[in-house]
Amino acid sequence: MTKPLPRRIFSGWRGLGVFWLMVALLLGGGAVWLNRLGPTAPAEVAVTPPETPVEAAPAPEAPPVVAEPAPPPPAEDPAPAPVAQAVEAEISPAPAAPTPPTTVAESPAPLPVAPAPPPLEPPAAALVPPSPARPIAAPDPALQELGRFGPMPRVGDDGRTSIRTYAGQFDRQDSRPRIAIIVADIGISATQTDDAIRRLPPAMTLVISPYAPRPAQVAERLRARGVESLIGLPLEPAGYPLNDPGNRALLTGRTLAENNESLEWLLARFPAYVGAIGVVGGMRGERFAAFEQGFLALQETLRGRGVLFIDARPGVAAPSRAWGRAVDVVVDEPATRSEIERRLAEVEAIAKARGSALGLAHAATPLVVDRLVAWAAGLDQRGLVLAPVTALARRPAEPQTESRPQ
Repeated sequence: MTKPLPRRIFSGWRGLGVFWLMVALLLGGGAVWLNRLGPTAPAEVAVTPPETPVEAAPAPEAPPVVAEPAPPPPAEDPAPAPVAQAVEAEISPAPAAPTPPTTVAESPAPLPVAPAPPPLEPPAAALVPPSPARPIAAPDPALQELGRFGPMPRVGDDGRTSIRTYAGQFDRQDSRPRIAIIVADIGISATQTDDAIRRLPPAMTLVISPYAPRPAQVAERLRARGVESLIGLPLEPAGYPLNDPGNRALLTGRTLAENNESLEWLLARFPAYVGAIGVVGGMRGERFAAFEQGFLALQETLRGRGVLFIDARPGVAAPSRAWGRAVDVVVDEPATRSEIERRLAEVEAIAKARGSALGLAHAATPLVVDRLVAWAAGLDQRGLVLAPVTALARRPAEPQTESRPQ
C-alpha cells in the first residue's frame, strides 16, 4: 500500500501551478493587447479596410499562443512605427491615386523641352508615288462587228480605231528615247499572269494567248490597270510540225479560206486590244512569214480592222501593209539572268542610237518579271522612257486607204 505524499510536496506543486497560471494570464493579456494594436505587416494593412482591424479581431485564443515560446518583452517597441505608417496610409489614401513618382523618373526630363530634331526622311512631296496610269476604255460596240465566232474589231464609222481607243497612257511630247517591252503568253498560267499584272509597269504591253482559258477576264484586268494588250497569233513556225503552234494556227499548207476562218476565231477571243503579234509559246511564225501571199493578206486584214501588227521576228523590216513594228531584241532567249540583263542593255543601246527600241519576252516567268521590274526602275536615271507599243507604231510602207490610225 502506497504512502500519501507529504503535505510539503503537495504545497510545492500548488505553487508551481499558480505560477504557470499567472504566466498564461500574462501571455493571454499580451495577445489581446497586441491584437488591439492591429497587425504589424504593412502588406496586410494595405488589403484590410480601415474599419475592420479592431472590430474583426475575435476574443483571445489562448491555447495557440501558449504553445509558442514566450516573446521577449522588447517586442512591444518596434510595433508602433509600422502601425503608425499603416494608420497614415488608411487615413489618407488619396496620395496613392496620382501618377507615382517612378513614372516621372522613367521619362527623361530634357525631352519635353528639347527642340525637335531635323527630319531624317525626304520631303513629303518626294514620297508621293507617281499617279497610276488611267484605265483603258471599255470595249466600244461602235468598234466591233459580229463574226462567226463573236465580236471582232473594226474601224468605226467616224474613223476611230482600236489603236488609239485602247492605247496605254503616254506623253507623246516626251523627247527621250523610247523603249517598249512586250511580254507574251499571258493568261496560260494563273500564277504568272497574276504576278505580271501586279508587278510589271503599266507602260509595258502584254500579249494574251488565244489559248488562255479566260482571255476576256484577263483583258479586263489589264484595262483596269491601264495596260494595253495584244492578241497572240499562232503562225506556222520554223521546224513545223515538230514545233506545233496549235489547232487554230495559220499554216502555209492551208487555203486562204481556211486561214481566214482561223483568223476570225483568233480575233474574236476577247475585245479591246490594240493589235496582234505573231508569237505563241515561244514560236514566232518564221515559215508563215516566208509565205508572202498569206503574210501580206494577214497584214491587210488587220489594217482594215484598225489594229496593229507586230512582227515577232527580231531585226526584220517593219510590216509593209499594216500599222506596226518589228521586234528589235528577244530579251529572254536564253532565259538566264545574265543573258536577260545583257539583252536589255542591248535594247537601251538601240533606243539611244535610233530613238526607239522594241523588246520581246516570250513568257512572264518569275525570273523574267524580276529582271524587267529591276531594269525598268532605273530607266529615268539613264535618260530613257518606257512606252507602250502603240507609241512606237509606224505607218505602213505601202499606204492604202487610211493614212493614219484615229
